[in-house]
Amino acid sequence: MSNTNKAKINAIAVSIRKKRESKNYTQEYLAYKLNISQNAYSKIELGYTKITVERLFQIAEVLELNAIDLLEGELEEAEHKFLPTGSD
Repeated sequence: MSNTNKAKINAIAVSIRKKRESKNYTQEYLAYKLNISQNAYSKIELGYTKITVERLFQIAEVLELNAIDLLEGELEEAEHKFLPTGSD
């Protein structure tokens, strides 16, 4: 997997964590709502687990967001990290 893809996956994981924290939800609460263990949920936020589109939609629903909200912002930041600067 390329560094760009890894950065994008990490950025989505960070976005999920930030949105969860902004709602004052715990990892335990999201894990319960998703019917997974807290440890499994933690791995999602750390970017260790690649999530499916279905899981992304489930997380968005629990966070009362559109899935696109989890992809925006952080993803743009990750893409900018790997843009060529023009100087070698």
